[in-house]
This record gives sequence, C-alpha cells and structure tokens, in this order.
Amino acid sequence: MEKKLLLGNEAVARGLYEAGVKVVSAYPGTPSTEITESVVQYPEIFSEWAPNEKVAFEVAFGACTGGVRSFCAMKHVGLNVAADPLYTASYIGVNAGMVCAVADDPGMHSSQNEQDSRNHAIASKVPMLEPCDSAECKSYAKLAFDISEEFDTPVLLRLSTRISHSRSAVEIGEREERPDKEYVRDVMKNIMMPAQARVAHEKVEKRTEALREYAEVSGINSIEYNDKKIGIIAAGSAYAYAREALGESASYLKLGMVNPLPIKLIKEFAENVEKLYVIEELDDIIETHCRKHGVDVTGKEIFSRMGEFSQRTVREALLGEVLPTLSVEDSIPPRPPVLCAGCPHRGLFYALKKNNLFVSGDIGCYTLGAQAPLSMIDTVVCMGASVSGLHGFNTARGKEQAKKAVAVIGDSTFIHSGITGLIDLVYNKGMSTVIVLDNSITGMTGHQNNPANGLTISGDPTTAVDLEALARAIGINRVVVVDPYKVDETREAVEAELAAEEPSLVIARRPCALLKNVKHKPALEVKKDKCVGCRACLNVGCPALSQVNDEATGRTKAVIDPDQCLGCGVCTYACKFDAISEVGGDE
Repeated sequence: MEKKLLLGNEAVARGLYEAGVKVVSAYPGTPSTEITESVVQYPEIFSEWAPNEKVAFEVAFGACTGGVRSFCAMKHVGLNVAADPLYTASYIGVNAGMVCAVADDPGMHSSQNEQDSRNHAIASKVPMLEPCDSAECKSYAKLAFDISEEFDTPVLLRLSTRISHSRSAVEIGEREERPDKEYVRDVMKNIMMPAQARVAHEKVEKRTEALREYAEVSGINSIEYNDKKIGIIAAGSAYAYAREALGESASYLKLGMVNPLPIKLIKEFAENVEKLYVIEELDDIIETHCRKHGVDVTGKEIFSRMGEFSQRTVREALLGEVLPTLSVEDSIPPRPPVLCAGCPHRGLFYALKKNNLFVSGDIGCYTLGAQAPLSMIDTVVCMGASVSGLHGFNTARGKEQAKKAVAVIGDSTFIHSGITGLIDLVYNKGMSTVIVLDNSITGMTGHQNNPANGLTISGDPTTAVDLEALARAIGINRVVVVDPYKVDETREAVEAELAAEEPSLVIARRPCALLKNVKHKPALEVKKDKCVGCRACLNVGCPALSQVNDEATGRTKAVIDPDQCLGCGVCTYACKFDAISEVGGDE
C-alpha cells in the first residue's frame, strides 16, 4: 500500500476523503486551517469557508441531518463560538455521521488563550478522540464517523499544534462511497423544545455509558506492558513524548478516546504497575477522572498546567535527568513578530499614532499594531470584540471620550462577528467610530478567501459582501473609504469621523501586500546627503528600514533594504527632510 509523509492536518483530510465525507465547512484558524485547505484537492467533497465557526458547525450538522457524512474544523477558541449548536446537537444526534475537529494550541503559538477543549467534550457529553501522529489522524478521522453513526452523536476530534503540524508516514487507502441516508421527519428527535429535550437528555446519559463501555473494550485505548516500575497514562502528543523519552523502561495506557474515559481499564493498569503517572498538557482531566474512581496517580504535582511538553519535560519530571544542551550568547536581540513590509495596516496605525486615541483591537494580523514602535492598540479580547467593546467603553466614559476612541477590525473578522456589534452600536444610539481594515483576504491564517473578497475556497468568483452598503443598511449614515498608504488623508478622514456625533464606519481599503496579484511600486531608498539620522522613519516599524553607520560622515543614517521594500511610501510621511524617495529619484 502506498505511503505518504503527511501533516497531521493533511492526514485528517485524507481520512475524510476515504470515509466518504461529502460536505466540509470551516472557518480558518491556526492550527486547524490546513485540514480544509487540503480537502479542496478532493472534488468528491463540497468544501467551503464559512463566515464563522458557529455557521460551519451548523452547515455540517445540517448536512448530516440531510443524510451525508459531514465535517467541520476550527481551532480551540473557535469551538467557543460553535458551542451553542454543539451542545444541542449532542441531544439531537445525527442521521449520517458528523465529526468536528478542534485544534488546541498548548504554548499559545498563535492564540489568545490556552484552553483545553476536552472540557467542551465533557460538558456537551459528546465523544472525543485524540490521535498521537499523522497515521492516527487519518484512522481516527475515519473511526470517528463510525462511532458517530453507531452511537447517534456528533464526535469531536482533538488535535494540537504539534500533531496538526508534524509529519509522519500515512498509508493511503481508497475512498469508500456511501449511499445518502434518507431524511425522515422526526419531531421528537430533531426539535429540541423542553419536552423533547428532557427525553433527549436521558438518551444522552445512556449513550455516555454505552460509549464508556466502548472505551473499555474496543481497543482504541490500549495497554502496553514493559517495565512495570513506571506506568504512564497519556494521550495524543503527551503519549508520543513519553514513549520517546522513556521507551521500554515504562508501561503505557495509551488513550485514543479521551471522553468518555474508561474506568475498568485504568484500574486494571494501575494494579499492574508500581508507580502510576498521568501525563497530559493543560488541564488535569485524566488525573481528576482517576482520582474520582479511587486510582492514586501523580500528575500535576510534577507537570505544569501551562504550555507544551516535550521529551525533555517528561524525562526531567519522571527521572530527574537533565540532559545536556547547547547554549548560545544571550545577547542576540529578540525578533518579535511585526507587520510585513508594505502592509497596509501600518499606514493606518501610523495615521492614528499622531492622535492620543484609545484603540479597541481585534484578532488578526493587525493585532501586531500593539507592538512598538506603533503601539496603537489598547485591548484585544476575541473575534469581533473590538466593535462591541468600543461601544461599551464609550458608553462608560461619555461623549467626549468617544471622540478619542476607535475600533479596528479586519474584513474577515468583521464578517465573522463584528457585524452584530456594529448593529448593537447603531441600535443603541452609540457614536463610536469603527475602522474596518479591508485587505481583501484572511491574512493571519495564510490567505484564505472570505465573504468580503468575492472568491470561494477554490478561488471561484462569487458574490462579495458590500461593506459600504451593509453599513448603510443597518443605519450608519457616515461611511468613508480611505487608502491607508495615504497617511495624511487617512488621518484627516478619521479625525472628521471622530468629530461627528453619530456612529461612523471608516474602511481602510488596500489589498494585503503579499497577495500574488498585487503590483508594487519600485523600492525606495534613503538619500544620504539629506538624512540627518533623526530615526523618525523607524517609528513606522517597517522591517525594510534600519540604521547603519555612515563612514563618510561618522553619523548613523537610515537605510532601506531594497529586497524587502515594496514602495508603499508610508515612511515618507515620517521623514521631514525629504530624504526618502524612489531609487534614482530626485537626481
């Protein structure tokens, strides 16, 4: 059988294909994004980018109700958005199988919090599987659909950054086409009003016990006895770390199903090892389960509730062995993430910088506007919170404060969950100024299309949301579009909207500088004879700009890297000595 080296996310997509899935909906969110991007290569599967995770879950649930296997994907914070339909879908059950992949982010490589999605599985009373490598990503994706249909339930597939973005060998199988299931109208099953929900809850509790028995006997949770002095209970990446760190010097209970957890299997394993450890990233879900059922384990006493683990973490905690490491000079300067050279968001933030504004921020590339030297974001909570948060802030502090505060939100994030906040602002007679940073793409997660740019997941033309018309339709009379590369014009437009005592929407429209079809101007250069070394140009925070010592004058002067510079011209607004121009200009 053919084998391929696949990312965990690619392997999940392959599992969907082989399982006969027909509908996939998702909202991009690192580390889950590549699942849906990989699905696009399979024409047998309809795939889409949804406006947000709640919609993605509902689309998938509707498709499974309609009789075809369906799937949705999201990162851990996205499951918060999808929690509303998840909890009720658990009561309803499925027709054809439905699986939802949720990718957690221990270590917060690309996230605003470090929540553990196993808590959602427990609270919603749905089974959750957790693979430990790419091969299991594929096999568990397929198994999840069988479990879904056998037990009449949606199934959660828990991934993590390390599993999603690591590669390992995967056996490639064939697609198994499945006939569509008939839809039969069933009010008691599919409509969750109180009377039906009370009956459904009883069904869910019985299902949980049946699933627990499945966890005991199906083989998805397995024991491997080696040296019995140390026993390890772990799942996913934590199991992989333990297995690599300890090898055959320990015995293992590898959990493939992390909700519901087995009881008899854990007790059997505990009776056969001398010292039992639970290794799990983030919360003490397995450890608490063990203690609840009278099994003595060691867990968070020696393992952190924060961040990612590693082979080193496991070895040091269990054996006290500190392995030698290579060290480097600690004088290496830090390299925090910055907005790309030519990023249109930079012009907008630099335009705001001259005014002493409160800036309510949101989730996206533009969150980097909080970093020095721009330093132009005050708060970031979650997707869409910039708009409603600004309304609350201005309501608390009054009319004069509203003239000194703005919200910034990207076009994709605005579609995701900013629209309702804007409606709230208008409906409740707020006077806030909201700025949509429209760069024509979902940038931070890797250039996915969205409903505002007029392209589907496959790049096919479709209807684009008209942001100006939308704003006017919900009652905003003041709508202005600016080019953020034109810093002075942008600043003047924002100041004018702040002065108006009514809600307004500013659309800072300029495509992402990294889009393939965007044409750039020639690179700029610094004229040494005009540069006085004042460093004002560095305040725009462009990675193409730096300072070097000028041997001729002995002074420090600005320099532009022509390989990075895209000619956006934002830095020219910072230079008061006309020292920056196009290459060969002003000769």
